[in-house]
Amino acid sequence: MPTAPAISAPDDSWVAGLAAFLNTQENVEALVIEPGRRRISVATLGPVDEARLRARLAETLRVLEAAHAHGHPGNALPPGMKLRRESGQMMLEKGDLCTTANRFRKWRDIPWPELGQTHASETGEDWRLLAVLAATCFVFLIAGYVARYSSPGHGWLAPALFIVAMLAGGWDALVDSVQGLRHLQVDIHFLMIAVAVGASAIGHFGEGALLLFLFSTSGALEEFAMHRTRRAIDALFKAAPKTARRVKPGGGEEVIPVEEVHPGDTLLAREGDAFPVDGEMISGKTAADESNLTGESTPVEKRVGDPVYSGTINLWGAARFRATAASSESSLQKIIRLIQDAQHLKAPSQRFTDKFGTPYALGIMGLSAAYFLFCWLVLKLPPFADGVRGFSAFYRAMTLLVVASPCALVISIPSAILAAIAWGARRGILFRGGAALEKLASINVIALDKTGTLTTGELVVEKVESFPPGREDDVTAFALALEKEANHPIARAIVRFGLDRGLQPREVEKFRALTGHGVQGEVDNARCVLGRRELVEQGPLGEWAKSLPLPAPEFAEVWLVSEHLLGRMLLRDQIRTQSAPVLAALKAEGLHTVMLTGDRRETAEAVGKQIGLAEVRAGLKPADKVAVLEEFKKQGKIVAMVGDGVNDAPCLAAADVSVGMGARGSDAALEQAEVILMGDRIELFLDAYHLSHRTRRIIHQNLAVSLGTITVMVCASLFGIVPITLGVVAHEGSTVIVCLNSLRLLWSGDGRK
Repeated sequence: MPTAPAISAPDDSWVAGLAAFLNTQENVEALVIEPGRRRISVATLGPVDEARLRARLAETLRVLEAAHAHGHPGNALPPGMKLRRESGQMMLEKGDLCTTANRFRKWRDIPWPELGQTHASETGEDWRLLAVLAATCFVFLIAGYVARYSSPGHGWLAPALFIVAMLAGGWDALVDSVQGLRHLQVDIHFLMIAVAVGASAIGHFGEGALLLFLFSTSGALEEFAMHRTRRAIDALFKAAPKTARRVKPGGGEEVIPVEEVHPGDTLLAREGDAFPVDGEMISGKTAADESNLTGESTPVEKRVGDPVYSGTINLWGAARFRATAASSESSLQKIIRLIQDAQHLKAPSQRFTDKFGTPYALGIMGLSAAYFLFCWLVLKLPPFADGVRGFSAFYRAMTLLVVASPCALVISIPSAILAAIAWGARRGILFRGGAALEKLASINVIALDKTGTLTTGELVVEKVESFPPGREDDVTAFALALEKEANHPIARAIVRFGLDRGLQPREVEKFRALTGHGVQGEVDNARCVLGRRELVEQGPLGEWAKSLPLPAPEFAEVWLVSEHLLGRMLLRDQIRTQSAPVLAALKAEGLHTVMLTGDRRETAEAVGKQIGLAEVRAGLKPADKVAVLEEFKKQGKIVAMVGDGVNDAPCLAAADVSVGMGARGSDAALEQAEVILMGDRIELFLDAYHLSHRTRRIIHQNLAVSLGTITVMVCASLFGIVPITLGVVAHEGSTVIVCLNSLRLLWSGDGRK
């Protein structure tokens, strides 16, 4: 598609949603959609992850179709976005590119998703259908054996019953084989059909029916295992709210589709409602059930200024909050996109097995054909009829084809990876694909940011002092009054501290900000100033103030100066309660922990000593942090980086495994992170590390079972000592064992090794 066509929207109800999608996609500059022709094209400028782009666009179109079907259109076009119209088409493009840049756009077509339809495998119905087919196959298989031995006078009856059994047991494999052959692909389903037909051709109808019964049964078990895994993930999708209760500017409420919520809207969540989008509490006091988002089992208290997250449940009364993000960029939608991406991104070992799928199948067919010729022409065995020397050459070739088919091998890795992703999602650990799962088990150095990772990133008031002592509550009350409308970290800490002590904010007159120093105003008719130590040192109390000891390195101080009142508040970044236990556990695992921070060395070392870090690197800029990681990697270390801020994004990209801190993490950090710890819970890193080890061990077990079975049975079949019945049982039995072994990840109580 070399040129951009001039086009238009067939249905304006899709415009806003598609424009919002386009705004969130880096390096995607334009989008053309033709619903009538089921055609989508996108223009990119720079590299894009096409698999991720397809998944996100498909989800966007599903949401838009659902909204349109329920009569909730929306056609607001974001600023800077251009829309062009023509019959049956629409084109949306970003309006911030120059003419020269437009020439370098690369257009590509994207397959149209099946909107409004859900494949059976996605709903979990595949395993039910396969189970019915397997049961039907079993009934006719048993009837065939009964007819073989009880009705010798009806020689046609047993083969007829076996053929019906094969039709039921092989129907799904036949459909898949036909689809594969249309794309010139040969897979395991084709091999199984070929063996069943071949066995029947030489009169072994029973063995062919038994093969397809066990194959369809193992297929049903595979689908059931995947269904259980998907069901664990689907709970997050179902939690996504569909409507929001918006407070009108003039009073009153209205229920609107969640897609129509804009940042800044005032919303209301009643008791038992799910918060529709991310927001910030502006009135009321409640608690939220965040278990579906973060894995946190206990309710999280919410007060004015606290964040609330989409999909979490409001537990107490009505909560009024201000939307801080559109529904498409809410915490829950980010998680949903991450999980969708993860299911499409394969682990390195899985990509290896996929790469050799068709060549392996063709190789096995070629080997079986060569073995048939060897048995017939060299060993002088009868070609098709069994003789006194044993099985025929064709029978032996069919047996080899069965035991060498890699059913268990193919399912061994994806079943374990998907089960681990589902286990993590239920507990607030999100993996961006299987590669992160595999790599995390290999790390030996963990680099951690301080603020927001090992600490909460929120200051807390540790101590209030008045001079002379005794008026600490007055110091707090005056500070609360001056900071009640501010939103910087010190102000939030002071307001939270004052409200916790039951103080009511007082009225402030003649309020004024003192740039670089603090704020001032009149409280209770008294002029007061709140700010840095310099406010005291530069006044008449300067000499006295200089004699006061400086606070400890981990503390920040803020002074209150009034006509008849002098005091200070000491604040510090609160260390996460789980930081020290997690670091101790990591040390016990033999991992080296190092903190990378831009803070002063004294502050960083005080925190490091308190929580038990092995090494502290302080005073670092983002480039310095990257240099530290490269230093470790040059030493042969495999490094994981845990961070949450924009300044952490470069070193997250440089690390071997990047870990982002959950819902509060910056978009830049979350985009780089391969593992997301929801709820900002550092202890989840330990669970993720243990889960990675457990997943890798189960993958190794699965590979040992599948490859071991293939090796033993192939060797035995080459010597002609294995009947096809035993080969079928071994082949399908190993597949069942692999599936059940992978399900142990999903059913395990924790992720520990």
